[in-house]
Amino acid sequence: MHTEAARRKPIRSLEDALEHCQTLGMRLSKQRRFILELLWQEKEHLSAREIYDRLNQQGKEIGHTSVYQNLEALSAQGVIECVERADGRLYGNISDPHSHVNCVDTNQIMDVHVELPPDLLQQIEQQTGVKITSYSINFYGYRSSEAASL
Repeated sequence: MHTEAARRKPIRSLEDALEHCQTLGMRLSKQRRFILELLWQEKEHLSAREIYDRLNQQGKEIGHTSVYQNLEALSAQGVIECVERADGRLYGNISDPHSHVNCVDTNQIMDVHVELPPDLLQQIEQQTGVKITSYSINFYGYRSSEAASL
């Protein structure tokens, strides 16, 4: 985790993301708003191509280049999350520290906030000699038929 990110207010809503852009002096163009609104509306990690396709399906015309440039700018400034995968980059709406549940069936990544017990963190610190200031956990699994209906 970046120390700069640790000092700023967490981005947990579309309003937080828009406010953070303004704080950074980033221009809030129509295209940039479209991308942020889509990520908060969908609440899943999407590729640049999926973002482009979904926005255009919604009648919000935006070019490929504009999508890529805005995603790069927003992720570089810590407004959105960029997850590097073997098959390309995926973009998500939460940029503050969090964990992921990776569904092996669908390749979907879901955000979860996990708080480990303090005694487990102390145990890890004692084993490694490293003071834990932030963490994220990756969970992997298959979607059960019961969970699929949620």
